[in-house]
Amino acid sequence: MTKISVAALQLPLGGDEQENLEAVGYLIADAAGQGAQIILPPELFAGPYFCKTEVEALFALAKPVSESAAVAAMQKLARQLGVAIPASFFERDGNHYYNSIAMIGPDGEIIGVYRKSHIPDGPGYQEKFYFRPGNSGFKVWDMFGTRIGVGICWDQWYPETARAMALMGAELLFFPTAIGSEPYDEELDTSRMWRRAMQGHAVSNCMPIVASNRIGMEDGQAFYGHSFIANEWGDLVLEYGSEDIGTLVATFDLEQARTHRAGMGFFRDRRPELYGRLVEDV
Repeated sequence: MTKISVAALQLPLGGDEQENLEAVGYLIADAAGQGAQIILPPELFAGPYFCKTEVEALFALAKPVSESAAVAAMQKLARQLGVAIPASFFERDGNHYYNSIAMIGPDGEIIGVYRKSHIPDGPGYQEKFYFRPGNSGFKVWDMFGTRIGVGICWDQWYPETARAMALMGAELLFFPTAIGSEPYDEELDTSRMWRRAMQGHAVSNCMPIVASNRIGMEDGQAFYGHSFIANEWGDLVLEYGSEDIGTLVATFDLEQARTHRAGMGFFRDRRPELYGRLVEDV
């Protein structure tokens, strides 16, 4: 398939799981109605972003992929609408806990699970308390005649994430996110840097990027939205601000992007023999 339509969702997410799943489901149906084939909800969309503080009781939110209400709801929607959904959820695997994506195909089946590789730890984002670093490695999936890669939030700051998925054959990159204010510095607004980092991935890998974020106040922490879709040049094709609720839907000609990617020579001119320092400890 040469052309493919993708969507990013943006919305506030409160404390009631069922209400969140219904709100996400409404936007997914809206995106599908606009022709979207791969639809991206934000990170950990089943509830508020719970990683602001370290609370032992919150481990009860984690479920195996087969028992996650969020994953099950997305499977049902995917099957009904014939769309693919990278569904973010808090995963429990025995005594291990992960921030994960269940990649759901248009038949509603789970194609695979990706576990977040880079885990942040700082004021307002104390994820190392909850999540073990992912052991799945980066993953790509064949979908609607193309191959896609999905990173999760903090993964998006690392150029290695995008490049690894591109080298695995990805032609579209997706990043579900939960990011907002920085409690240690009220003057710091990372929203511009956040977008630029991923726009850089689009440019240096010459492929479109889809990013979804939540909005609203959660226990004093403001999530700034600014979800967007960028083309293979890193240009913002569609974007939301900090208060918009809805779906961004864009269609890309992947054959055109593939031609641009070949013409730019970014993969032709790589020098892997010089990159050993990248895999050494600092």
